[in-house]
Amino acid sequence: MRVISGSAKGRRLKGVPGDTTRPIMDRVKEALFNILSEETVGTRWLDLFAGTGQVGIEALSRGAESVVFVDLAKAAVKTISENVKHCNLEDRSEIIRSDSFGILEQMRNEKWRGEKFDYIFVAPPQYQGLWLKAFKLIDENPDLFLNEFGEVIIQIDPKELRDREEEEWEPSNLAMIGERLYGRTLIQFYTRESDEND
Repeated sequence: MRVISGSAKGRRLKGVPGDTTRPIMDRVKEALFNILSEETVGTRWLDLFAGTGQVGIEALSRGAESVVFVDLAKAAVKTISENVKHCNLEDRSEIIRSDSFGILEQMRNEKWRGEKFDYIFVAPPQYQGLWLKAFKLIDENPDLFLNEFGEVIIQIDPKELRDREEEEWEPSNLAMIGERLYGRTLIQFYTRESDEND
């Protein structure tokens, strides 16, 4: 794992010990940020289930204004902290050890500090339906989470779409504006219906 571009280009990143996280492959991460391109500069990110923190770190390296990293696992939080420090990105990073759903619930109930984000990245452990639970919370009222023209980016195995199909559930307020498949990694991009139609 490495930082692909920007101020921390080439820096090697540590992995979380054990097999509880699923780091995004460098080629997928590079493809993701090629899609976002210059739009990363000056943006605010919420990196849920952050794991190694490498997506948020890549965003910071490419000029994002700030990233809030959230993970419940102590080992992941320690790894994120070490990676952020190694890349000299501490001043624009906030690392929170918390259940990602707890943070979303606080934001939904307006108990958060009022911060909204340009990008929310959701890439939880696989095959547990966690991505769908997080996505549903955001979809209920995206105005509480996203800045104008903000996007939710979902990273899942394509097989996990069955979670949604089995529940026969479709988002009410978020519209998919694109998706890319890289082997067994599916990246989906969503924005608010009103933004997509503007």
